[in-house]
Amino acid sequence: MPSTYLDNAATSFPKPDAVYDAIDQYNREVGAPVGRGSHQRAVEVQSVVKRCRSRVAELFGAESPDRIIFTFNGTDSLNLAIHGLVEPGDHVITSVVEHNSVLRPLRDLQDRCNVAVTYVDCDETGRIEPNDIKKALRPDTKLIALVHASNVTGTIQPIADVGEIARDSNAAFLVDAAQTAGHVPIDLQRLPIDLLALPGHKGLLGPLGTGVLSVRPGFEDSLISVRQGGTGSQSEDDRQPCVMPDKYESGNHNAPGLFGLDAGLGYLLDRGIESIQKHELELTGQLLDGLSSVDGVRIVGPTTCDERAGVVSIACDLFEPQILATILDENFGIQTRAGLHCAPLIHKRMGTFEAGGTVRFSIGPFNNADNIAAALDAVREIVSS
Repeated sequence: MPSTYLDNAATSFPKPDAVYDAIDQYNREVGAPVGRGSHQRAVEVQSVVKRCRSRVAELFGAESPDRIIFTFNGTDSLNLAIHGLVEPGDHVITSVVEHNSVLRPLRDLQDRCNVAVTYVDCDETGRIEPNDIKKALRPDTKLIALVHASNVTGTIQPIADVGEIARDSNAAFLVDAAQTAGHVPIDLQRLPIDLLALPGHKGLLGPLGTGVLSVRPGFEDSLISVRQGGTGSQSEDDRQPCVMPDKYESGNHNAPGLFGLDAGLGYLLDRGIESIQKHELELTGQLLDGLSSVDGVRIVGPTTCDERAGVVSIACDLFEPQILATILDENFGIQTRAGLHCAPLIHKRMGTFEAGGTVRFSIGPFNNADNIAAALDAVREIVSS
């Protein structure tokens, strides 16, 4: 039975062939660590990693490649931003839409460090109202943390408006772009984002074990390094370097991962984010139209393609999420993800928490109309039976 992969919100699959080739080349032919030598292979590694950093900066319009910090996943990036910036007694504003990669670091700071957190509500589509962020501001608000698009509803948040509110209040603005990076254009020259966190293995088409944090100039002065150690630079000093990006990149990099990420970024830059977004939204529209006509199935979140990413969750009257996802996989080869998706508050807000969550379909650049038609046929057959 041919399989149809619709779990790109968890990790993208397949990757471009160039990604597999780059990882294999590193492992078989190169093998040197990043920034730890001057021999020929070490120089080659440094050249690829430098190009990867430049490609990230180009893709997102960062001021300089040095503003791009490599991490080990999106969660690592968010933890660096949150724990590196928020201090005891500070106030943070976030939303009920967030992933546990934001909720759990903030809960830790609440429990240990007397940090206050305000959770802004959303509407029935999963969208927050910027004015609610403004109302939640306090004199001690240090950080506003907001996901760009929900990994449950796919709803894109009004980050430009929220960023302006943050800038006017002198609060830092952190955006979790796990579901939009590589899928939706993001321009840091235009958007008032101070810290942009994202994984490398989802929309950027790199391998697992890669992540990025983009830091706006000036924020390195207040963003502490939460990990200290060898950087291959200033080795004569036992203090952590202050220069970017070394300040935040202690220990050996995931060199084979960065080779793969570099190749994924090359693919994205060649194909164009706008082209990928157009392709994915066409498929999302096909999926939404088909699901909306199935009795007993409810789309959780926006029912149109306006202001959304290619993440579509459903609740079914006849089946628990895990059972429906298992039938889709075992009987039809449709690979989705069921459950709470590490985002409990949005499921509570959408009324799907007690039922165990939703079944989520998530679209990537290599899906096609036949994949969506197969998924819709499977849902219809399961429900009608």
